[in-house]
Amino acid sequence: MSIAIAILLIIIAAIAGFAGGMFLSRRQVKQMLLENPPLNEDAVRTMMSSMGRKPSETQVQQVLRQIRSAAKQADKKK
Repeated sequence: MSIAIAILLIIIAAIAGFAGGMFLSRRQVKQMLLENPPLNEDAVRTMMSSMGRKPSETQVQQVLRQIRSAAKQADKKK
Protein backbone atom coordinates (compact mmCIF):
# COMPACT_ATOMS: atom_id res chain seq x y z
CA MET A 1 0.00 0.00 0.00
CA SER A 2 2.84 2.41 0.76
CA ILE A 3 4.27 1.88 -2.74
CA ALA A 4 0.97 3.01 -4.28
CA ILE A 5 0.96 6.14 -2.12
CA ALA A 6 4.57 6.89 -3.07
CA ILE A 7 3.79 6.53 -6.78
CA LEU A 8 0.71 8.74 -6.41
CA LEU A 9 2.76 11.42 -4.62
CA ILE A 10 5.42 11.31 -7.34
CA ILE A 11 2.78 11.77 -10.03
CA ILE A 12 1.16 14.66 -8.15
CA ALA A 13 4.55 16.33 -7.63
CA ALA A 14 5.39 15.96 -11.33
CA ILE A 15 2.08 17.54 -12.36
CA ALA A 16 2.52 20.40 -9.87
CA GLY A 17 6.07 21.01 -11.08
CA PHE A 18 4.98 21.07 -14.70
CA ALA A 19 2.14 23.51 -13.97
CA GLY A 20 4.38 25.76 -11.87
CA GLY A 21 7.10 25.77 -14.52
CA MET A 22 4.62 26.66 -17.25
CA PHE A 23 3.21 29.54 -15.18
CA LEU A 24 6.63 30.96 -14.31
CA SER A 25 8.02 30.69 -17.84
CA ARG A 26 4.90 32.30 -19.33
CA ARG A 27 5.14 35.22 -16.90
CA GLN A 28 8.84 35.70 -17.61
CA VAL A 29 8.36 35.67 -21.40
CA LYS A 30 5.57 38.25 -21.11
CA GLN A 31 7.80 40.48 -19.01
CA MET A 32 10.69 40.15 -21.47
CA LEU A 33 8.45 41.06 -24.41
CA LEU A 34 7.18 44.14 -22.59
CA GLU A 35 10.70 45.32 -21.82
CA ASN A 36 12.17 44.39 -25.22
CA PRO A 37 9.51 44.41 -27.92
CA PRO A 38 10.33 42.48 -31.09
CA LEU A 39 10.04 45.71 -33.12
CA ASN A 40 13.09 47.91 -32.73
CA GLU A 41 14.01 51.30 -34.17
CA ASP A 42 15.60 49.85 -37.29
CA ALA A 43 12.53 47.76 -38.07
CA VAL A 44 10.25 50.79 -37.68
CA ARG A 45 12.52 52.88 -39.93
CA THR A 46 12.54 50.15 -42.57
CA MET A 47 8.76 49.82 -42.39
CA MET A 48 8.22 53.56 -42.76
CA SER A 49 10.78 53.78 -45.56
CA SER A 50 9.04 50.98 -47.45
CA MET A 51 5.87 53.10 -47.41
CA GLY A 52 7.75 55.75 -49.37
CA ARG A 53 8.64 58.29 -46.70
CA LYS A 54 11.80 59.12 -44.81
CA PRO A 55 10.94 59.01 -41.12
CA SER A 56 12.38 61.48 -38.65
CA GLU A 57 13.74 60.31 -35.30
CA THR A 58 10.72 61.86 -33.56
CA GLN A 59 8.31 59.83 -35.68
CA VAL A 60 10.24 56.61 -35.02
CA GLN A 61 10.22 57.19 -31.25
CA GLN A 62 6.52 58.06 -31.33
CA VAL A 63 5.66 54.79 -33.11
CA LEU A 64 7.75 52.80 -30.61
CA ARG A 65 6.02 54.51 -27.67
CA GLN A 66 2.62 53.72 -29.19
CA ILE A 67 3.57 50.06 -29.64
CA ARG A 68 4.81 49.78 -26.05
CA SER A 69 1.76 51.50 -24.57
CA ALA A 70 -0.57 49.27 -26.60
CA ALA A 71 1.27 46.19 -25.33
CA LYS A 72 0.99 47.39 -21.71
CA GLN A 73 -2.73 48.10 -22.09
CA ALA A 74 -3.32 44.68 -23.61
CA ASP A 75 -1.45 43.10 -20.70
CA LYS A 76 -3.50 45.02 -18.14
CA LYS A 77 -6.78 43.91 -19.75
CA LYS A 78 -5.83 40.27 -19.34
